[in-house]
Amino acid sequence: MSNDEIILTPEGLRSLELELEDLKTVKRKELAERIKLAISYGDLKENSEYHSAKNDQSFMETRVLTIERMLKKAKVVTNTSTSKVQVGSTVVLNDVEFAEKIEYKIVGTQEANVNENKISYESPLGISLMNKSVGDVISVNAPMGIISYELLEIRI
Repeated sequence: MSNDEIILTPEGLRSLELELEDLKTVKRKELAERIKLAISYGDLKENSEYHSAKNDQSFMETRVLTIERMLKKAKVVTNTSTSKVQVGSTVVLNDVEFAEKIEYKIVGTQEANVNENKISYESPLGISLMNKSVGDVISVNAPMGIISYELLEIRI
């Protein structure tokens, strides 16, 4: 995969498109109103509401530009196989040492979110899982040592 490409699942693409639309319509309007209100307080030099709103506007516009660049470079990958782990696969793993089942969705780097059990295909675990099949045992070098997992299931 090219270094310039941003790998996304169809869900990741849709999420970015929705965020961009929200930022450009709802959030811009809200910030414009906040700035307008803050200006009405007078003396912009010492107006903390104005400076806060302008700061938020700057962050929001940076996020808009970032998302637009990502969408231009996006490569949407659609997984159609349950025989090998690919971007878009949901995997069920068994932690060999603790006999715990863990479920992850393999996604592009931009979509990764450990709190949602979405891991990047470029993460140490993601790299170890790519192109593996059910029944394979993989080992991952983690900060606490080597962790072994058995791949129990692959879903789309």
